[in-house]
Amino acid sequence: MPRFAADKLVGYAEALLQASGLPATRSRTVAEILVEGDLFGHTTHGLQLLPGYLKEIDAGTMTTGGDPETIADTGPAITWDGRRLPGPWLVVQALDLASQRAVQYGTATVVIRRSHHIACLAAYLKRAIDRGLAIILASSDPAGASVTPHGGIGRIMTPNPLAAGWPTSKGPVLLDVSMSTTTNGLTNRSHAEGKPLPHPWLIDGHGNATADASAYFAEPPGAILPLGGLDLGHKGYALGLMVEMMTSALGGYGRADGATGWGASVFLQVFDPDAFGGRDGFIRETTWLADAAHATPPRPGGPPVRLPGEGGLKRRADQLRNGVELYDGILEGLEPWADRLSVAKPRSLSS
Repeated sequence: MPRFAADKLVGYAEALLQASGLPATRSRTVAEILVEGDLFGHTTHGLQLLPGYLKEIDAGTMTTGGDPETIADTGPAITWDGRRLPGPWLVVQALDLASQRAVQYGTATVVIRRSHHIACLAAYLKRAIDRGLAIILASSDPAGASVTPHGGIGRIMTPNPLAAGWPTSKGPVLLDVSMSTTTNGLTNRSHAEGKPLPHPWLIDGHGNATADASAYFAEPPGAILPLGGLDLGHKGYALGLMVEMMTSALGGYGRADGATGWGASVFLQVFDPDAFGGRDGFIRETTWLADAAHATPPRPGGPPVRLPGEGGLKRRADQLRNGVELYDGILEGLEPWADRLSVAKPRSLSS
């Protein structure tokens, strides 16, 4: 499979976005976040999303100019109306503000209503950790519904990912977990390719767990199960409701308002360890737990115990060094836009 230099992919995405009418600095930020998703291996939430973003700009349903509207600002708590601006750009702006305020107040939270889609949550975490801070990030889409509540078969909410990251003395811990068994992106991809999901992560319209992605699109329609599946889905269901509270409810806008259009409600919180028990104690504790996890004997025949994000960081380092492997069809999906916008396509490292 051909590999591409990460900076060339960023430049390609940036050029496509800028040619579509998104200002240069915003195009760069969105491009960096999308490629970061691919670097970590989240191939449904990297450049796979770019044709959809370009389509939204073309249709006028992704705002390209102006700034978010401040709804409330108490210092450590800020609420924005994102005005359907590009989600990756909005979240990076919010992260910068929350990081500055966290140093001032110890912690700071930014909630964004009416953001556009924000791509891969894991792609943002290092930006806070590299400043010595800890971060929690969550999102939902009040205009979408694909996940059933535990015990039901109807769709009421989205996968509602929750991400977090923090430093240790030996590298960061990163997590990015949906409150559902799988994502909309993987369900759609599996259906388009005629492949089953790896496990019975869906429930069909008759109440049966299934790995058949087509069940989601059948009549009666299926749904994605909450994290934990049929047996333990009450946990994912509860956590999904919590994410809805953190994102839409705190933002004062969501499903009850009849939200429409592809978008996101966002919760972002940053912590400065210096303001709590002190940085030394924080790092001592996070490092002890990381070391204890690594020292835990693996089950017979199993691989060594890893920390959350360890595999993604290793994949990221490899792809920065040796080039990014894009999932089949991603570049092909961008070709019509490159032709239309007269943007040169990237060349692989082997060409």
